[in-house]
Amino acid sequence: MKLSLRPRTQPEVNLTSLIDVVLLLLIFFMVSTSFVKQSQIAIRLPAVESAVVVEEIPDQIDIMITQTGTYLVNGRELINSQPATIRNALQKVSGGNHSLPLTISADANARHQDVVTAMDVAGRLGFVQINIATLNEADTE
Repeated sequence: MKLSLRPRTQPEVNLTSLIDVVLLLLIFFMVSTSFVKQSQIAIRLPAVESAVVVEEIPDQIDIMITQTGTYLVNGRELINSQPATIRNALQKVSGGNHSLPLTISADANARHQDVVTAMDVAGRLGFVQINIATLNEADTE
């Protein structure tokens, strides 16, 4: 008995329905997307003849500690790193408002004792919102 083999047909992938679905999705997203056009207004600000410097109390206090142990309170360098100097600077900057958030930023090579001193002085003054600034590993790359 001789068996005859039928020729095998190659399978086909019909992409027509897939293309139709993609085009329908594209049309749907194009129609449903709202494009916001922001308008710009040209304004002329008034000029001042005399400027009066008003010292205002900041909404946040920043203490930065350098690698050498130098303290900067809101960008101003302190004359020395004694706790009394730090306390006086914090009292002057805060204006007696100890509910302001305080952020301590230290150099990676700064001594741990310098950071603890800043935290101790702030805690003794009554600051309760003390934050320590850090960098994520992804930010350093």
